Amino acid sequence: MKPKTVIGIIASPRRKKSTTLRLVDAVLAGARDEGVTTELVDLYSLKIKNCTACNSCFSTGECILKDDFPALLDRLIAADGIVLGAPNYFDSVPGPVKTLFDRMSGALLSQKFTGKFACSVATAGGPDAGKVTEYMDHVIQELGANITGSVGASTGMDPGALEAALPEARELGRTLVRSIRGEITYPDQDRMHEETRKFFSRLTGKDGSG
Repeated sequence: MKPKTVIGIIASPRRKKSTTLRLVDAVLAGARDEGVTTELVDLYSLKIKNCTACNSCFSTGECILKDDFPALLDRLIAADGIVLGAPNYFDSVPGPVKTLFDRMSGALLSQKFTGKFACSVATAGGPDAGKVTEYMDHVIQELGANITGSVGASTGMDPGALEAALPEARELGRTLVRSIRGEITYPDQDRMHEETRKFFSRLTGKDGSG
């Protein structure tokens, strides 16, 4: 049996000094507590070009742009669990996250993340870290993954918010792996994904299973 793996994506220009990275690291530590292999990807270290809306991914299944996106997508598809981490920039994600999501149109159409589980973490100077986790969770869920939870820390509002959130983030990592193992189930999300696959099956004439 293939070992279970969880991949974390950190999207902060502060790189190793990022407070969001500390949350992602805590989630990955919790995943390792449950015996899985983890890896971390710094989104700011990759070169991912903006989507040009050429629709090649719809017509051929392949993106015409030559950059780091295809390799990252392959790594995400190979993983069993995904952790997304980003700070709040004007009530949304930093640019590289949006660029990554915009390049996922082909993965959306074929529901490439079916059978995977995902969670998210975010930090914010104000009270709205939840806006970022909600958005990231929504996108990954649209791609086919089940969402296992999220953790936010409003570090600008409360200097102790990050330290308080770290144990919660570690427990989120454990929950993620328990979900991967089938110990926690998400029937409502499963039903939603089934309807989504049926929709894309009708749209494309394919089975919609990824």
